[in-house]
Amino acid sequence: MNHLILITSLILLFNPRLDHQRSDVAFENVSSTHLPSIVLSSHNSMDAEVVDIDMDGDLDMVIAVEFYKNVILLNDGTGKFEDGSHLIPDKEIKKEVLPYRYYPYHDSEDVAVEDFDHDGDYDIVIVTEDDQKNEHYVWTGNKYVDKSDEFPVTGVTNGLTAADLNGDGGMDLVLANNGQDEILMNVKGTFIEETSSRYPESDDITQDIEAADVDGDGDLDLIVGNENLSKLLLNHGNGSFSDETTIRFKGVEIRETREVDAADVDGDGDLDLFLSNVLLFQKHEPIQQLLINDGKGFFTDETSSRMNVETETGFVDSDFNDLDMDGDLDLIMGGFGGLKIMENDGSGHFKDVTLTLVKEEIKSIIIDVEMADFDQDGKNDIYLSVFRGPDIYLKGN
Repeated sequence: MNHLILITSLILLFNPRLDHQRSDVAFENVSSTHLPSIVLSSHNSMDAEVVDIDMDGDLDMVIAVEFYKNVILLNDGTGKFEDGSHLIPDKEIKKEVLPYRYYPYHDSEDVAVEDFDHDGDYDIVIVTEDDQKNEHYVWTGNKYVDKSDEFPVTGVTNGLTAADLNGDGGMDLVLANNGQDEILMNVKGTFIEETSSRYPESDDITQDIEAADVDGDGDLDLIVGNENLSKLLLNHGNGSFSDETTIRFKGVEIRETREVDAADVDGDGDLDLFLSNVLLFQKHEPIQQLLINDGKGFFTDETSSRMNVETETGFVDSDFNDLDMDGDLDLIMGGFGGLKIMENDGSGHFKDVTLTLVKEEIKSIIIDVEMADFDQDGKNDIYLSVFRGPDIYLKGN
């Protein structure tokens, strides 16, 4: 998701639109005909990563599933998916007395898919929360091998991001934890924990971390979404970070964040921020927040003047993409109240067009939102990871 947002932003930067022309797109629920039964059950899909994992030219998905085997969905090239989860080895029961109800499966929360070992194919890392057992799968030519026992850290982890933090070409990891977040540097395909020398001390409950060059200096900074106050960490250029929250988020308080997204919403060439927030523990308003970048990495909260989002329980995930193919980045959000689609007018002002574009009202608890052209027809489709219900696939027509 992170890479798709950044790539889209760069495309828009170097291909400015001549005018703002909207191409209406209506979405049809094709879940029953395009998805396998494995994701139409009532398991909890927590996060999906869109990637051509079998490298056959179409987009597949890897899904982190809470307390069940994680899922691979393979695209047949027409946007219909089959269950490819057999590529991931089954977990073995190694204890006579089961330590928790869902053993040997884990409280999977978030997934990253990258060529971590530089061998030309994709590897998988999935982080877990309550049972504190992260998973690492390496492709060996015809299947994945479970390397989880070699993963260097354990802990209560809610999310992760994969990014080249020090510019050496290797994809590093940042883990969003209850307590100290962690940095794992990729050294020739091996993860080395280097938190103390690279990352500020933290004692937050971090739910999401986004890597993006917010100050335009050519390296990736970190936006840290916390249950209490979210933070902005600037990269010194070598993969070490300092906390500049009070300087760059001056006067802005961000609480109960579940998702951070970086995108150039107003078309001025820099990355703005959208934070999906909830009302669960802090009971702190405002809920959603759109922060506009001044071009140098200093942000102003312009939510009230740019988008009218009703105060509600909140959204737990969001994604930017040019949904209507008019040359700017629209916003799709999912949460406890279902689905919401916000159309960008080209200047970074948004309006709710959900009921116009989606043929049915969706009230599922949506944990993750992904947008991509799965059927290769030139129009974006939407995949919704659902908590306690079947996942949803909306085809763009």
